[in-house]
Amino acid sequence: MTILEPREKIQKEISSLISMLDFVVNQTGLPIIKDQKNGNKLWVSTRELTLRYQIPINRTSKFFEGLKEGKVLATKCNRCNTVYFPPQDDCPKCKASSLEWVEIPPEGEVITFTKINVKPMSFSHYNDYVVGIVKMSNGVNVLGWINTDSPRIGMKVKLKVYERKPEGYLTYGFEPL
Repeated sequence: MTILEPREKIQKEISSLISMLDFVVNQTGLPIIKDQKNGNKLWVSTRELTLRYQIPINRTSKFFEGLKEGKVLATKCNRCNTVYFPPQDDCPKCKASSLEWVEIPPEGEVITFTKINVKPMSFSHYNDYVVGIVKMSNGVNVLGWINTDSPRIGMKVKLKVYERKPEGYLTYGFEPL
């Protein structure tokens, strides 16, 4: 599957929703439909918001190079010794620019999580998924997907680099130990 295929599927779903919404508005005068999952009434805005962003990564590109090597990297300030994840260009604490790259240890413990079942349109092709914050063995908190259907606070997990399908790009996430 190419990176465009999920987008094409989403655009078809949006077109179908807009057609249905147009019919409903013509019949009732209001853009209110029933949620297909639970039957609740939903107000659907007819304004579409497309968000695409670009982030300059010159000074943090080593993070993405690390993913290619199967590593998740953070930055550590040489002046105050604070470790940052996600990686920072400069130290927010002491304003130093001399940060070094350190690998995040692979094991941690879930401190909070949520199961995502109402997703943004761009994630609608995924089944429900879990996102959580994990305190790694070095004390750094890392936000990421937790690949389990039954997460729990205190669960021991392992940080892994993997390919996100169907998009085909590298990312990181957690698996239960």
